[in-house]
Amino acid sequence: MLASGVLGETGGSLLSVAEAGAGALVTKSVGLEPREGHQNPTFVETEHGILNAMGLPNPGIQNSQDEVKAALGSQIPVIGSIYGKNAEEFSALAKKMEEYGVSAVELNLSCPHAEGLGAEIGHDPGMVSEITGAVKESVQVPVFVKLSPNVKSIAALALAVEEAKGDAVVAINTVKGMAINAELAMPVLSNSVGGLSGPAIRPVGLRCVYEIRMETELPIIGVGGIVTGLDAVEYIMAGASCVQIGSGIYYKGKEIFNDICREMESFMEDQGYKTVREMVGIATKG
Repeated sequence: MLASGVLGETGGSLLSVAEAGAGALVTKSVGLEPREGHQNPTFVETEHGILNAMGLPNPGIQNSQDEVKAALGSQIPVIGSIYGKNAEEFSALAKKMEEYGVSAVELNLSCPHAEGLGAEIGHDPGMVSEITGAVKESVQVPVFVKLSPNVKSIAALALAVEEAKGDAVVAINTVKGMAINAELAMPVLSNSVGGLSGPAIRPVGLRCVYEIRMETELPIIGVGGIVTGLDAVEYIMAGASCVQIGSGIYYKGKEIFNDICREMESFMEDQGYKTVREMVGIATKG
């Protein structure tokens, strides 16, 4: 899948990713009202990853309808990513996304750089359960919940999703981090703190997926630092049923989707695996 936040704001960009070989598309997270996000600088490349503090800029749910419907022309699943402050907002957004025709909704409960929209709700298993349950009662499409790695126990959050009858968890969102400009003696990002993505967070993502799989049978969508087919295989062996690609596009371009599939096929042939399902969670069974 295309991960939320990368080439997911317009119908044209989503369609271009579908044409490049993605198996499903996740839109950029949208809220009830338009949001400008943080002032620049909001993006900085580090040695092994990318820090961003965009602050969830988006046109709002009403202004997203045409873009979502355009993306549906790709003929592959489109998942609508949404964020909100409480269960009522998430439910209203999910209903709209369902009306637009998405195949599923992804609840962004884990943005590390948007005040009132991340740690305040996504770090509390009770809130995670409440929001997931409310959305499940509001829509018929599957409900995926994107979880934060910036917590003591991500497995506890996954269990809360399971108790609320969520359909899958997405692990992980970005890791909270920052960069300092030594010459100016100040943070680089205007928000000071941002979310780290890219290869640097893959070991964290793998650990989180592994811990979730050890505690629950919920389907897991793995995401975080995947740039090769072997990276994807590692997530699958840790317990993910499928994966999302985000910052990998920055490093390798949109052709990364087909490249990863070819690399996975080559690995499976060499190792004697006939299906991806055979590899799901195999590292947790040793």
